[in-house]
Amino acid sequence: MNFSKYTKEFSTNLSIAYPIMLGQLGHILVALADNLMVGQLGAPQLAAVSLGNSLVFIALSLGIGFSFAITPLIAEADGAGDIEKGRLHFHHGIIMCAVNGVLLFVLLLFAKPILYHLNQPEEVVELAIPYLEIVALSMIPLMTFQAFKQFADGLSQTRHAMYATLLANVVNVVFNYFLIYGIWLFPRLEVEGAAYGTLISRFFMLILIIYMLKRKEKFKPYFHWGSKDHIKLSEFKDLIRLGFPTALQMLFEVAIFTAAIFLSGILGTNAQAANQIALNLASMTFMIAVGLGVTATIRVGNQKGKGDFPNLRRIAFSIFLQVFLIEAVFAVGFILLKDVLPPFYIDNQEVIFLSAQLLIVAALFQLSDGIQVTILGALRGLQDVNIPTGICFIAYWVIGFPISWYLGKGDQMGSQGIWIGLLAGLTASAIMLYFRFNYLSKKLIKQQ
Repeated sequence: MNFSKYTKEFSTNLSIAYPIMLGQLGHILVALADNLMVGQLGAPQLAAVSLGNSLVFIALSLGIGFSFAITPLIAEADGAGDIEKGRLHFHHGIIMCAVNGVLLFVLLLFAKPILYHLNQPEEVVELAIPYLEIVALSMIPLMTFQAFKQFADGLSQTRHAMYATLLANVVNVVFNYFLIYGIWLFPRLEVEGAAYGTLISRFFMLILIIYMLKRKEKFKPYFHWGSKDHIKLSEFKDLIRLGFPTALQMLFEVAIFTAAIFLSGILGTNAQAANQIALNLASMTFMIAVGLGVTATIRVGNQKGKGDFPNLRRIAFSIFLQVFLIEAVFAVGFILLKDVLPPFYIDNQEVIFLSAQLLIVAALFQLSDGIQVTILGALRGLQDVNIPTGICFIAYWVIGFPISWYLGKGDQMGSQGIWIGLLAGLTASAIMLYFRFNYLSKKLIKQQ
């Protein structure tokens, strides 16, 4: 095999992906800042943030999944040189995401009593409820931000969202410091302080990205708003046609990781805290794959707009190869640093020991997780979303979850067994999605 035809695309892939990686990593760093600062208060407080975020992550998966529909539509319109079509996608995408933000806020408020019925430690639930109430409100600015981000990503302009996200992280850390510990004139709010820091930073992030995009010539044609006749039901149908299955894909994956949090909670507070530490570390490396997954959506969408299917397939495979190599490095790093990283979060020897065990499994599923998310991105660029949604459901809930549930019992493998189930689900997803993309890309080439 001539690898050079794939490796020569690596620099182009990274030039598009690295701002997405840093921007997505920024979202995880918000959680990291919460975990590191709250972790100093104790295991129950850290477990409360984990439990509260378990419902928030489900809501996020739905909202972000819908917003992902904007990127392939914008990328295809950009590849075809059709600004008017791109403008319609952009405007309708903003409306859809803003409405989704409000709906998710309300949904989280109605869902919070669920936490009392999940067999979680009572002290953890009592701390998690007010945290959840505050973070739920941040769904509104965050989902609106996503519309602007996915629009800019679709035009291959990925740096602006990165700048907004990273600066928002600075705001988050500053307000966390003041509000968690009660520094200077601020009250000591502990877990609730972390939630307020997140809320403030997300409003800041939205305002900043709007300001940046409106000042750039590249985006000005898209900011011309039309009359009420400009709003078309067919546009919302296109966004929902792509967005709803994508939201389900993300929901199925996020939900199985959320189930891992609940299963860990049944094992006890220390097991849940360990799960949160390992999950937070794995999430940071996963953002690298997410960046390349969005790059796959953008570049495949561009080639689809141009009708160049041989290059579409070659570019997609270059991204699959690249993410495999990067995740292999992270896998080795997790194994070598499994005893070094957990103490940064908490000073509890049992939690540190359990976290180190989980990082061994996390090292293995780096490869599967990276490959499956980039293939999903490529299929999204082809606007193929329905069958991949079925694949995700089978992989995570027919294969992965039963294994997590059985091996995760206290008399089996405990926390490590839960994560072996995650590994099985991710690996099954990667294999089935690969066969799907291979079939579709060959079919498109033959039909030319």
